[in-house]
Amino acid sequence: MAHILVTGASGFVGAAVVGALAERGDRVTAFDMGLSPALRKIIEQYDNVRPALGEITACPTVMALFHDDAPDCIFHAAAIVGVIASVRTPMRTFEVNIGGTINLLEAMRLYGTRRMVHMSSEETYGAFQTAVIDEDHPQNPLHPYGISKLSVEHLGRGYKEQYGLEVIHLRAIWVYGPDLPRERVPNSFINAAMAGRPFHQPFGADFVCDHTYIDDMVDLALLAIDKDEHPCDAYNVGTGRGVSLREIADIATELVPGAQLSVGNELYRHGDANLNVACVQKGALDISRAREVLGYDPKFDIRKGLAAFLP
Repeated sequence: MAHILVTGASGFVGAAVVGALAERGDRVTAFDMGLSPALRKIIEQYDNVRPALGEITACPTVMALFHDDAPDCIFHAAAIVGVIASVRTPMRTFEVNIGGTINLLEAMRLYGTRRMVHMSSEETYGAFQTAVIDEDHPQNPLHPYGISKLSVEHLGRGYKEQYGLEVIHLRAIWVYGPDLPRERVPNSFINAAMAGRPFHQPFGADFVCDHTYIDDMVDLALLAIDKDEHPCDAYNVGTGRGVSLREIADIATELVPGAQLSVGNELYRHGDANLNVACVQKGALDISRAREVLGYDPKFDIRKGLAAFLP
């Protein structure tokens, strides 16, 4: 039974990973600033999950976690997440995403934890140069979120060279599922359809992007945690196929007959009418490396993922 520290344990991905680790019998320290309903439910269900409250930017707090009970591995999901959030608060984004990670890396080297699995992002690539890209695609992020995630990737490589730590980066693309706490596509389409609400996405009908269902994300996280030796330090996480927002609206309408969904033809932008930011060119992630090295086998294409929302 391994001891895994999960940071950002109250978040969408973090809580799902905590639940999967607990279910298979691992001992989990769930670290975050508070307890979300999802995490609280997991803690009540499993006695092998220990909550630990604190701020990842507080170095003494992080060091105390390791001093008291150093983990075998870290799943690091604590972050200011998303382009819009990072544009709103760029300084806080760098403090949490970069400064918080440095605190973890320092604790790892001091207390003997060798592996971190880091939730990175396709935002580290910047604009996709082809319709499908692999891990060797140039990394030219534009917004603070992607810049912060790429900085963490570089920091991980530096700590590997200097101290022998192993930092594995999961470049996930648009993770979604029923419990996603923020309203964005594809959730916005299927949620409106199920509620019987008309919904108009003002831009992006032809915008094509890969999407990762939460269960597939969790499967890959556990595969990365468990791998004996990693021959590389980064893996794409997706389905390998991009879909347009027009296709997503059509699928949601097929799943919920009578749904009133529409999409505008303007170029896609992150956010809404009140605050939005231009989105770089996207597409699909080539997941061949994760398939071949880790045995990753995503179960949810976009249709199956949206269908999983239905009662």
